[in-house]
Amino acid sequence: MNAPRLSAAAAAGALARRLATPPALPADSPRLAQSLYQGAAGIALVHIERAHNGKGSWQSAHGWVTAAARAGVSAADDSGLHFGAPALAYVLHTAGADGITRYGSALANLDQHVTALTHRRVDAALARIDSGALPDFAEYDLLHGLTGIGAHLLQHAPGADALGRVLGYLVSLTAPMRFEGTVLPGWWVPHDPRLRRSPDFPGGHANLGIAHGITGPLALFAQALRRGVTVDGQHEAIDTICTWLDTWRQNADLGVWWPQWITREELRTGRPKQRGPLRPSWCYGTPGLARAQQLAAVATHDTARQQIAESALAWCLSDPAQLARITDGSLCHGWAGLHQTAWRAAQDARTPEIRKCLPYITGRLVRSVRAGPQEEGEQERHNPGTTDSDGLLEGAAGLALALQTVADAGSPISAWDAFLLIN
Repeated sequence: MNAPRLSAAAAAGALARRLATPPALPADSPRLAQSLYQGAAGIALVHIERAHNGKGSWQSAHGWVTAAARAGVSAADDSGLHFGAPALAYVLHTAGADGITRYGSALANLDQHVTALTHRRVDAALARIDSGALPDFAEYDLLHGLTGIGAHLLQHAPGADALGRVLGYLVSLTAPMRFEGTVLPGWWVPHDPRLRRSPDFPGGHANLGIAHGITGPLALFAQALRRGVTVDGQHEAIDTICTWLDTWRQNADLGVWWPQWITREELRTGRPKQRGPLRPSWCYGTPGLARAQQLAAVATHDTARQQIAESALAWCLSDPAQLARITDGSLCHGWAGLHQTAWRAAQDARTPEIRKCLPYITGRLVRSVRAGPQEEGEQERHNPGTTDSDGLLEGAAGLALALQTVADAGSPISAWDAFLLIN
């Protein structure tokens, strides 16, 4: 094992030991325990992956699974990949990724609840489309909506009717709609990126990021197509989204980039106010946007689009100005997410440029362990007012898993990163 892998293995091991024992979670915070992104459910993935590769124990993994389910598991209509039955089902399925049945009866029960929940949520979303109202992030996005549930189903139940309904709904989401006299893309939301009605976003916005925006559905469509899962209109939906992204692609001297979102005014003028690429994050930046388009290009055999996407990613991975905007090690918007996305993209890349950037990104990822988690104020956070130092999306658990990828120099056995839609 070379020096970078040894350093990553040591850092991953240290973080796993820090996360060895579940704390006593407050009895009045069951949502936190069940949270994939912040709570015990997501931290369990660290120990599941390490148990799969012989670096940890199934006893440690089970301790966190038990902590996640101790207060019961929600299958309410607001549950999704972020918390509740879909989140815990996702985690338990990763435990069986090696073909050994674990949590069999619990999973069977959870899967039934997830299926019923998915159908209810699709029914509600289609009724909203029929009413002519605009969606919210929570209806369709990757973090809280049907794209996230679809990511789970594609990974763990690709033949399910529920997945077909999710994909069919997302096809409908790509159809333009007329709202208050203006033709808008079907994924236009009436709120701002913080889920508020803001004077800075009169009339709402269209989000481009993979976490909350239309590149989440694009990545799901592409991943499904690559695995032979298709519904009517899926190819056309991919083309619609890619054409939208082409419309808003911006050219710079050394590469291309995309804005984080489009407001009503920007839609009217055809020009974004954002003057250049911001933080190269998985959630909002070039890495997530480029990986989704690379996946779509691979799925549709569009070599020109693949070249554009890979060039954009390689530029942001090598541009000091963009990299200087990263100030933490998280999956969401830090070095872990940047590395995991770039590592996955390198596996499909037609050129070696992305892979050439990985050693530097790996070094920064390892060094971020010493720096510790740090919040940024310049861009949107997914949980305003919350600091999560141990969780999966913004804390130590996600950092540990990305470091384990470096140490193992291979695809995670558990495919834990399927929830990011980059694998």
